[in-house]
Amino acid sequence: MKADGSLGQRTRRPPVLLVVLGSIGLAMFVVPFVGLLARVPWSDLPAVLASDVVTDALRLSMVTSLMATAIAVVVGIPLAWMMARLDFRGRPLVRGLVTLPLVLPPVVGGAALLFALGRRGLVGESLEQATGLLLPFSTWGVVVANTFVAMPFLVITVEGALRNLDQRYEGAAASLGASRWTVLRRVTLPMIGPSLVAGLVLTWARAFGEFGATITFAGNLQGRTQTLPLAVFVALESDRDTAVALSLVMVVVSLAVLVGLRERWWKAL
Repeated sequence: MKADGSLGQRTRRPPVLLVVLGSIGLAMFVVPFVGLLARVPWSDLPAVLASDVVTDALRLSMVTSLMATAIAVVVGIPLAWMMARLDFRGRPLVRGLVTLPLVLPPVVGGAALLFALGRRGLVGESLEQATGLLLPFSTWGVVVANTFVAMPFLVITVEGALRNLDQRYEGAAASLGASRWTVLRRVTLPMIGPSLVAGLVLTWARAFGEFGATITFAGNLQGRTQTLPLAVFVALESDRDTAVALSLVMVVVSLAVLVGLRERWWKAL
């Protein structure tokens, strides 16, 4: 009895060279994390994680990353809708600017924020005079830096979902008398729900792990601007056990997020 094509595909031996090279590529990701696990001070881990430096950094990272995600929702979803649904001149340039933080060195992004929103920046001086708010070296500065580098994940994910959405459902709801806001709330957002959730989680994870833009724009002040990545950077010079423990926390959180998302984000693109 002749096997079907799909069975033949499953039973065919894979090219040995590709498997070897792929395994080497996988090892480049696995070995560093194994090395990290080998250095974890397991017996002292509870005491290290309970220290003031760790708790302050963890609290600040959680608060600022959640605030950045909330801001991304408020302004990022409308921006994604504009990019997906409005046909305007310069849209490729807008999309390039929105995705630029994904490829730009974070330190450069932090410098750009400093020149724009700093005490003598393009907008920062007027902002401070009008509101008294000084963003650099403040907790709000951390939030702004996190939002700048993380929001593109939400925008491109939601834009892709909106582009692939069958607009006939929205048209049917509108023909039945639903307002634009009702269509958005009751039809559009629920239909792109999986992509929206994936974008939100990735945005939060990126904000949670932000380093370069934060240290450049907001500084590294314990309890005020020192997030987990910054605490790792400082601890590497003086307390390796704390640095390893903090690194372990971030690896566990990030891996849990990515495994939980599985293929949702990549399918959304």
